[in-house]
Amino acid sequence: MALLVSLFFGFFPMFLFAAFVYWLDRYEKEPMILLGAAFFWGVVIAAGGAFILNTAFGIGLYVVTGSEGAADFGTTSVIAPIIEESLKGLAVLIVFFIFRKEFDSILDGIIYGGIVGLGFAATENTIYIYRNGYLEAGWGGLFTLVFVRVILVGWMHAFFTAFTGIGLAVSRINRNVLIKIIAPFVGITVAMTLHAFHNTFGGLIGGLEGLAAGTILDWIGWAIMFGFILWMIAHERNIVKKQLLEEVSSGVISQAQYQKALSPWNMTTAGLNGRATARFYQVCGELSHKKEQLAKVGSESGNEAIVASLRAELASLAPQAK
Repeated sequence: MALLVSLFFGFFPMFLFAAFVYWLDRYEKEPMILLGAAFFWGVVIAAGGAFILNTAFGIGLYVVTGSEGAADFGTTSVIAPIIEESLKGLAVLIVFFIFRKEFDSILDGIIYGGIVGLGFAATENTIYIYRNGYLEAGWGGLFTLVFVRVILVGWMHAFFTAFTGIGLAVSRINRNVLIKIIAPFVGITVAMTLHAFHNTFGGLIGGLEGLAAGTILDWIGWAIMFGFILWMIAHERNIVKKQLLEEVSSGVISQAQYQKALSPWNMTTAGLNGRATARFYQVCGELSHKKEQLAKVGSESGNEAIVASLRAELASLAPQAK
């Protein structure tokens, strides 16, 4: 029973968090199947691989140092951040290379990084809630760990890995070769550094004071990231506003459809008017971003052909869209 409860509180809140992240992607939503695969990667490959490698390196540190404290500190503050961010970041890297056409903006990098991180957190939370909560302190311990892992630090893995996504996205949308090379390394380095700081800071203070101080810093970081996401949503709206003007002037879409395409709430309600309408406004976002990408990086990955295809689809859907 306790294991089932741990599984529920490990996974269900992270599903809700992932749904919120998906909802934040207002103007050019990523394919759900790809996001599902990213979440699954976090659950199985990243979390499973991290458990094995963290354990192995922790044992190795103990053998070398002979000190359990040194092994615990080295694993928590150095090894775990490197291994976990590398394994989570690998999923974002796969999307970046194999599904490059879906990786169009900095917000996309945040979305993919966040979703992988939430999948990782689902597995890790389940383990902590059951092992460190229930097995050590019964039901009281279980619900204490639920509060800590879900409410206090529930966003931490999504937050860390978002920086890996940002680094890859900056590389994706720049023509400068130096930036293309450096940005991904900067992104994952920031992810690892923030992860290491989180794992170390509270422990150095210790007790409830350490938990409180660490939580305050975590929430400040999350608030800054959320503000940045809102800014990126506004930026994407400006891309749609600029790039769809040509479609309005050429008569592909109407002025009323243009105004609806600019609404940050439209993607939430468009599906109520049928699949054609939902797809129409999705294509509005995709076409806008591909046109912006074409202007910035040229016709790499067949951007010109993609723009032509999306424009033709938009024209065919326009008469049905409300």
